[in-house]
Amino acid sequence: MMMPLEILMLPLYKLIVDLRIINTYAGVILPFVVSPIAIFFFRQFVTGISKDFMDAGRIDGCTEFGIFFRIMMPLMKPAFGAMAILLAMQNWNSLIWPLIVLRTNNMFTLPIGLASLLSPYGNNYDMLIAGAVLAIIPIVIVFLFNQRSFISGLTAGGIKG
Repeated sequence: MMMPLEILMLPLYKLIVDLRIINTYAGVILPFVVSPIAIFFFRQFVTGISKDFMDAGRIDGCTEFGIFFRIMMPLMKPAFGAMAILLAMQNWNSLIWPLIVLRTNNMFTLPIGLASLLSPYGNNYDMLIAGAVLAIIPIVIVFLFNQRSFISGLTAGGIKG
């Protein structure tokens, strides 16, 4: 978690080449499916949930998987919403890793395409602004789908009593 992406690029690139998924979307997505920040965030969120919920589930005869899926998962909805928004933004706006892994122009992601509109020979600002507006639409949709759980997580700590 403390290592920046720049340090991990060379070993990740070697792994992608060895797996033969260079110039594919799987090569862009697979190295970042699991985020250490998300693991730490979920661990911290779960430690803040009272153990009484799990004890009540055990008393009622629920298995450990049942406790997790029936009790803990609904309580963790705000954490899932927040992580979905944050990781979607992080991965959607990624520029360096897709630029390294993808080779052909038709495979480039939107941030690479927008960056290619700026050149020393002239800037295409009208296309750049239109592309930037279109680039935020998926993130807005992700936020709208997760807004309820995200807001409930923000207000859950403010209720007293």
